[in-house]
Amino acid sequence: MSEIDGAAGDRARLAVEPLDRAIRSIQPGGGVCMRLELAWGRWRRFYLKTFRAGYVARMQALRQGDPAGCPHEVLDPRDLKYHRNLTTCHWPPEHDPFRWRDTLPFARVGLAELLILAAGCAAAAAILGWFYWPPAIVPLLVLAEIIWFFRNPRRKIPQEPGLLVSPADGTVVALEELEYDDFVGGPALAIGIFLSVFNVHINRMPCSARVIGIRYRPGKFLNALRAISARENEQLALRLQENQAPYRRMIVRQIAGAIARRIVCWAAPGNDLDRGAQFGMIKLGSRTELVIPRDATLTVRVRIGEKVKAGTTVVAQYRPATTDRALSRESME
Repeated sequence: MSEIDGAAGDRARLAVEPLDRAIRSIQPGGGVCMRLELAWGRWRRFYLKTFRAGYVARMQALRQGDPAGCPHEVLDPRDLKYHRNLTTCHWPPEHDPFRWRDTLPFARVGLAELLILAAGCAAAAAILGWFYWPPAIVPLLVLAEIIWFFRNPRRKIPQEPGLLVSPADGTVVALEELEYDDFVGGPALAIGIFLSVFNVHINRMPCSARVIGIRYRPGKFLNALRAISARENEQLALRLQENQAPYRRMIVRQIAGAIARRIVCWAAPGNDLDRGAQFGMIKLGSRTELVIPRDATLTVRVRIGEKVKAGTTVVAQYRPATTDRALSRESME
C-alpha cells in the first residue's frame, strides 16, 4: 500500500467512541446468576487474601494493564469475567491458570447458568424419580436442553476477501432494505436472524473490523420472531468499521427475546477483531441483526427462511475493489 493510500485510509477510519455509560459490565441487564457469581467472588477474594497471600502476590506480579474501571479488586483473571470491557487489566495467556476453561465445549460466560440450572434439574429429577419415575423425565429433558443450549462448537471460518459471515446461528427472518442508516452513512440492508432455544447462542464477527462504539438500550422482551422486537426490545448495538479499504461501516445488534433476557458482550471500543471471532452471546431465545451498506458491489447470499451458522455461513459478499477497477477499464476500452 502506497503512502497516499495509507494516508487516505487513516482519514477514512472513524474515531473510537467512549463506552456507553449505561454499560457497567459485559452483561448490562444483570441477572440472578450474575449476582450470585459476584457474591461468590467477594468470598473468594477474602479467602485468597487471607489464606493464599503467596498466590495473590504472584498473580499481581504477572498482571498487565490497569485495573482501574473494575468495581472490585482484581486478584486473578476470574475477577475480570464480568468487567473485562471496563479495564485494560489482563494476564498473558501463558500466565492465566484458568485459560483451560476456554477449551471447554461450552460458552465460558454461561458456565454459571449451566451449572446452577443443571444442578436444579438433576435434583428435581432425583426427587421425582424417588417417588415415581415417569415425571422425572420432564426435568431430565430440560437438563438436556440446557446443556445443548450452552454448547460452543468449533467453527471453520471462510477466509476469502469480501465475505460477510453470519453473526449468529438461527433462521433468517428479515431482509429489510433501509433508505438510510446514520452510522452506515447511506442505504443499508438489515439481515434479521431468529435464534430459538435449540440454537447455539454465541455471537461472532461478520468480518475483520474495529469496534468503533457500543450502544446499549433497555427495552421490552417481546417475541423475537416479531419484527417489532428489533425496535422495542432490550438491545446492544456493536458499531463496526472494516479494517481494510474501503472501511465499510456496519452494525451487529444483539436483541433480547421473550425468553432470553441476558445480552452479553465482552468487546470494548477500540478492539480489533477477526472475522468469526466471538464477541458475546444472548442467553436463551433471541434475535441478532446485521446492518450493512447497500451498494452496487453487494450480493446477498441468503434468503428468508434459510438456516445459518455463526462464523460459517456467508450471508453477503462485496465485490473486491480491484474487480471494479478492472471492469471499468474494460468498459473504457
